[in-house]
Amino acid sequence: MQTEFLHPADQLLMMMERIYGYGMTTTSGGNLSIKDENGDIWITPAGVDKGALTRNDIVCVKPDGTVSGHHKPSSEFPFHRLIYHTRPDLKAVVHAHPPALVSFSIVRRIPNTKLLPNEELIVGDVGMAEYALPGSERLGENIAAVFAQGINSVMLENHGVVVGGYNLFEAFRAFETLEYCARLEINAYRIGKPIALKTVNRDKPQLSMDEFHPGSYTTEEREIRREMCKLISRAYDQGLFTSTQGTFSQRLSDGSFVITPYGDDRKYLQPGDLVRVEEGRHESGKLPSRSVQFHELIYKTQPHVKSIIIAHPPNIMAFAVTDTAFDSRTIPESYILLRDMPKLPFGMVVHKAEEAAAYFKKDTPLAIAENDCVIVTGSSLLNAFDRLEVAEYSAKAFIDTFVLGPVQHIDDSKIDDLKEAFNLA
Repeated sequence: MQTEFLHPADQLLMMMERIYGYGMTTTSGGNLSIKDENGDIWITPAGVDKGALTRNDIVCVKPDGTVSGHHKPSSEFPFHRLIYHTRPDLKAVVHAHPPALVSFSIVRRIPNTKLLPNEELIVGDVGMAEYALPGSERLGENIAAVFAQGINSVMLENHGVVVGGYNLFEAFRAFETLEYCARLEINAYRIGKPIALKTVNRDKPQLSMDEFHPGSYTTEEREIRREMCKLISRAYDQGLFTSTQGTFSQRLSDGSFVITPYGDDRKYLQPGDLVRVEEGRHESGKLPSRSVQFHELIYKTQPHVKSIIIAHPPNIMAFAVTDTAFDSRTIPESYILLRDMPKLPFGMVVHKAEEAAAYFKKDTPLAIAENDCVIVTGSSLLNAFDRLEVAEYSAKAFIDTFVLGPVQHIDDSKIDDLKEAFNLA
């Protein structure tokens, strides 16, 4: 999506609908703003239902304080103004109250962004601003003081979070990723003790592949691109992907495959954004996911695999960042679709890729990579998606059992019955 052509009011409306729609704020909570090239601050209004916001509700505050619009600007306008004054490089601010981040703000802790490799890269350093009355100049001063340190993501004591960015979509990505980190850490503590990475590489990964110019697109490929985008959108809506993370690929009949691009917002992907890969080269003018070579290796070594997903859903990933094992012998559907899910050592997917790819035989369709991801293979796009969905739902049910009582697994004799009945042997 070419967001640079969207008017500030349209951007704010689009993003507030997204934040409210995914349960990251309430009807009366949260506010967003953009500072444009004229110094005007476009901001969401005070006292307007976030679930029924329209373009005409957005307020513009001029540099001289003149207000243009049908409503008053958000009551939190003072801290937006002070952030922009303190950090002229920032052009957008997101403030909201996602439950997981509110939980951290209440105990006055910052979520751990080092449980997985990329989250700290997306979020950056996170600060904490001292509590002050909402809407007050003092609150604005407290927040701006943290932003003045070069920090773009700031937790507010007993309140929520404020994230700044060079545009609204960048600010949202950091906000969403920090919220994801909070949910992941909470889930991990429910089943064990989260284990953080000792070091996180803040350098963006580099990809070395030649390019090619596709001569044409077959009917098969066009259909696959359409179906992939539908399922990627569904994966985002269900919290299986985030805006920046989640990779889907599908093998074509000629041996090439189509894969999600690097860095593009998963919510807005269109068929033309996807990238074809063939014979170690990628479609020109596009960057494929950084895991593209691992996908290619699985396709080369596992002929039965037609589709691959690499994802980071917050429930299954709780098992990736703790020593607690995930056991699919919970309900029949889980075992039938997931089978035994090995846990691969951290870094194996990158540094021992051939050894990792060898795991994905017909009886091992999924694996959890420690502090990294879940890897799902399937016989089709829908089969791979179904497995990812079942893995996340099963993990959620598994986590919930920890507050109810001891887990009672299906015993081996009943597992043998499942293998025979569903031809899993």
